[in-house]
Amino acid sequence: MSTVPEANGTVKFDQQLTSPASQKQTDTRQVWRQAVAEVAERATTTLPESTGRIEKAVALVLAGDVEVLGDGTARVASQSNGQTLYHLVNGHCDCKDSPKAPQGWCKHRLAHAIVKRAMPVARERFAQLDQGPPVLPAAPLVTDVSHLCEKFVAPAPGVPPQHIVTIQGKPFVKFAGLLQMAHERGLVSLTADWTYNDGELSLAHAVATFQDGRRFEEAGDASPGNVTKKIGVHFRRVALTRAKARALRDALGIELVAVEELADGE
Repeated sequence: MSTVPEANGTVKFDQQLTSPASQKQTDTRQVWRQAVAEVAERATTTLPESTGRIEKAVALVLAGDVEVLGDGTARVASQSNGQTLYHLVNGHCDCKDSPKAPQGWCKHRLAHAIVKRAMPVARERFAQLDQGPPVLPAAPLVTDVSHLCEKFVAPAPGVPPQHIVTIQGKPFVKFAGLLQMAHERGLVSLTADWTYNDGELSLAHAVATFQDGRRFEEAGDASPGNVTKKIGVHFRRVALTRAKARALRDALGIELVAVEELADGE
């Protein structure tokens, strides 16, 4: 897989790898697949309910169906026909599955996230290929991703330690900390409204607006079964908080999951 910068800043992720030597071409393909596998292996720890979508996202990435644009947005091709393009903006995908997917992680958004995390790893190893024989062991081509499990996020640089909570050895960020950091960086408005409610599910949509005109939108969901027992009767409010937390995380570039996004028992 290679990246080809275009005049408008677009980076096209192409399944075809170019190299003057066939052995180097094979090594390069293996490096990219290894990087993708390593990122995917960290996914289901954070999103265990999205294992099937993660597997489909990996297939999209390896097929070269993810296009990251110069402005940070992305286009991901449909797996069903290869012609339909879904657009990802501020962490939101316009596909039909996005509102239903846990935490909004549809396969297109997952594919975009995998590409963003795999590219720095692959670039470093591509450079090693240019300098001579790879110093890393060659990885087998990934054909079966059913065994992959993931922890998507690592501690985010720049998050004050007082805003971090460690649960079972994993770091999470507090919503109050996200809100404080957002105000420090020019947050002027944070709103959230319900988009759906019944006795078992609540969906919400949040918008964060900043002084420089930036606007970030995200969705949140909650049900009596994915909130702590103490607040089970108030699960609809959790949907609002989760949506706001995700909008702020997008705005701040923080990939740590917020404590308020955790389901009961996590």
